[in-house]
Amino acid sequence: MEPERIELSQRERDRLKILDQVEQGHLSQVEAARRLRLSERQVRRLQVRMRTEGDRGLVHRLRGRPSNRKIPDKRQQRILARVRGRYADFGPTLAAEHLKQDGLTVSRETLRQLMVAAGLWRSRRRKVKAVHVWRERRAALGELVMWDSSPDRWLEDRGPLCHLILMINDATSRLWGRFAAHDSTEENFQVLQGWLRRYGRPLAYYTDQHSLFVINRPVQLGEQLQGQRPRTQIGRALEELDIEWIGAHSPQAKGRIENAFGTLQDRLVKEMRLAGISSLAQANDYFQLVFVPFWERRFAVAPRSPQNAHRSLGREQRLEQILSWRVSRRVTSDYTVSWEGQRWGVPREQVQAGLRGARVDVERRMDGSHWLRFGKQYLPLRPCPAPSRSPSPSGLRPAGLAERKSQPKPKCHPPANHPWRKPWKRTFLPCEKPDISTLR
Repeated sequence: MEPERIELSQRERDRLKILDQVEQGHLSQVEAARRLRLSERQVRRLQVRMRTEGDRGLVHRLRGRPSNRKIPDKRQQRILARVRGRYADFGPTLAAEHLKQDGLTVSRETLRQLMVAAGLWRSRRRKVKAVHVWRERRAALGELVMWDSSPDRWLEDRGPLCHLILMINDATSRLWGRFAAHDSTEENFQVLQGWLRRYGRPLAYYTDQHSLFVINRPVQLGEQLQGQRPRTQIGRALEELDIEWIGAHSPQAKGRIENAFGTLQDRLVKEMRLAGISSLAQANDYFQLVFVPFWERRFAVAPRSPQNAHRSLGREQRLEQILSWRVSRRVTSDYTVSWEGQRWGVPREQVQAGLRGARVDVERRMDGSHWLRFGKQYLPLRPCPAPSRSPSPSGLRPAGLAERKSQPKPKCHPPANHPWRKPWKRTFLPCEKPDISTLR
């Protein structure tokens, strides 16, 4: 007869060793309970099982039996049918949250196991990446704000391809942003204005080396003579707002906003699908009014410092003037400036002394209006009609001049005896013979 084989786990083998010492009198029940992290009463129960059943008495009673907390098969089928019908491409975490709203409460890990067994989810293996040193969050709200954009099919096939321009606070993970058709300076100004009006001026912005933030060209001769460095429109605005700009040299350096984009591309896309969002206007309303409050409740953290590093806007810092596209122009003799093939003129009642021929700044603000900055004053600009290329009115010319110019000019045929038709002959004038004696 073969001996009976009993399979014990490591935990059960440790219990067997300690209880053998208790049976031999080398340990007390109090000391055994302390080592096993059990009560003295449970130790006595295990001793009784060992005396009656032997080593098998230490095997867990539920081994080989279904768990008492197992979800019934019918409920599992209902959960999987709901996931297949509506949340087929959702992850276990997001699907569990929506199933709870539908009245089917299930834990994330249990749902993950069910989805893996049903072939609805594949366990992801993390790739070995380069080592990047972990950086601690900033202590206070407003010390550092990360700024980036991500082009993606945020509206899937229901809308156009768009960009999500996003800002996230490094200390708390609070975010703000908006969807835009293009990642342009004007659209980034809109996001910057939203953050400034919502929180105030942070100490620094952390971005990548995109051409929106830094000019990657050598300094021109005129800039060297004036002691200026090339700046983008956003760089100029941040300097006027007294906000430091920090440029990242790799995506991993601003990993917090990169991770946020990964979460948004999975969660926000599916939430907008369930809400039926199909346009940029609807997406911005949903993101700012619904999703941002949810994000702050779900993912925002408390800062280490209760102080708020944001600064309020001063009276001299008017956003409509700072957040504008600004270029330098020279005023012509008729008090106009040219920009992008269009002439802009100063109204007669706004003309001031010294304006003609002066070097001024022209601003195109976010509301579409154009202004001329002369010294510390702002003068409105209005578009001027393009110069007419048609001939001048007949009243300014002699009568019949326009008609004569429009008629073809007749060809001239010189007569046969015209000097132009006679052959050219070379003639020599007589010359007197010089007196040689006078030359001696």
